[in-house]
Amino acid sequence: MPHVVFVAPRFLENTNRYVAAFAGLDGVTLSVVSEDPAESVPEALRPRVAGHYRVGDCLDGAQLTVALRALGKGVGRVDRLAGALEQLQLPMAAARDALGIEGMGTAVARNFRDKDRMKEVLRAHDVPVARSALVATSRALRAFVARVGLPVIVKPPAGLGSRATYRLESWGDLEAFENGPGAPTSSRPVQVEQFVRAKEHTCETVTVRGVPVWRSGTRYFPTPLEALETPWVQYCVLLPREDDAPPFTDFHPVNGAALTALFGDAARTAAGTALTHMEWFLRDDGSSLVSEVGARPPGVHIMPMMGLAHEVDLFARWAELIAFDRFEPVRRRWACGAAFLRGHGDGSRVASVTGVQAAVEAVGDALVEMRTPKPGQPRADGYEGEGWAIVRHANTDGAKHSLKTLIERIQVTYA
Repeated sequence: MPHVVFVAPRFLENTNRYVAAFAGLDGVTLSVVSEDPAESVPEALRPRVAGHYRVGDCLDGAQLTVALRALGKGVGRVDRLAGALEQLQLPMAAARDALGIEGMGTAVARNFRDKDRMKEVLRAHDVPVARSALVATSRALRAFVARVGLPVIVKPPAGLGSRATYRLESWGDLEAFENGPGAPTSSRPVQVEQFVRAKEHTCETVTVRGVPVWRSGTRYFPTPLEALETPWVQYCVLLPREDDAPPFTDFHPVNGAALTALFGDAARTAAGTALTHMEWFLRDDGSSLVSEVGARPPGVHIMPMMGLAHEVDLFARWAELIAFDRFEPVRRRWACGAAFLRGHGDGSRVASVTGVQAAVEAVGDALVEMRTPKPGQPRADGYEGEGWAIVRHANTDGAKHSLKTLIERIQVTYA
């Protein structure tokens, strides 16, 4: 019986879905590492949690190593280590290396987590990516801009969800960035890359020891960066009904080549057993570019949407994949979408929310789940806003219409 340790920094709603997925697996011994005390484990799951170890910081690989060594002694040898957050991938890899646990080690994890290294690896394997560089001085930043022209994107080499990401449209923007807190230094370099004007998609891929066995994909409306740059615009993610049509299937060879490059020599080991989240651009001429790749489950509600669209529990399927190197492909039966509700105005809190009832009535049975913003709620600092809704429809146009109805009728204001 494999002993799986799941890293759950806090027992929050989304994290608990993953804990429950592993707890529901037959033939698995489950332990949990968390910054929360054992009493915070959801009561219904406690009988299935064989071990709990509390650490001060789950993002510290040394602390994870201590926790896993203790769980190995108290519960049994650790066979697999898992965590859903992007920021956990490197510290978990360091712990695997230290203790000889099967799975993704530091060398492979850095290929996914360090965005500059990622681009270098992909270029070396002829995978199309935007031109980019890691710069530690303003001089190097300006030299790159002189080569590729404006606009450019600047972001941390280990960024997350477009946070601390900026588009520099002019030399004035560049000068303002150089004089701001995000300016590149030797201790805090930034990645700068060519700005790509294109439609942004995702490709979620299940690999078993390096072999792709199942794919799904979504489309962003607009891109996360555009949503960050335009505070009032509503952000949506669409998972189409069609799972065997272009442009998604046309991208599959590029996706496969990119994952082969990033997994490297470890592809045929447990390191190559993963659900990866790849963001990619489709240009007007039909060509594609890989943007970024995460070796972990996707965010922005793509996991529950994939479950709804394919009529399976994708959280449970991911847990089974990690624990047993096993995944049974499923066919898509529905289109799904997620709308993220954001407000208008310059305030720091939600002042009013209107149009909810009319939107719910108009969308009807297509609405699966909704969490509306509440007056007084603090304004969020990301593109996901203060509320969200998930829809499911028999066809793609119906899902699109449902999303459009929600974001047009529900009005949120700040004050």
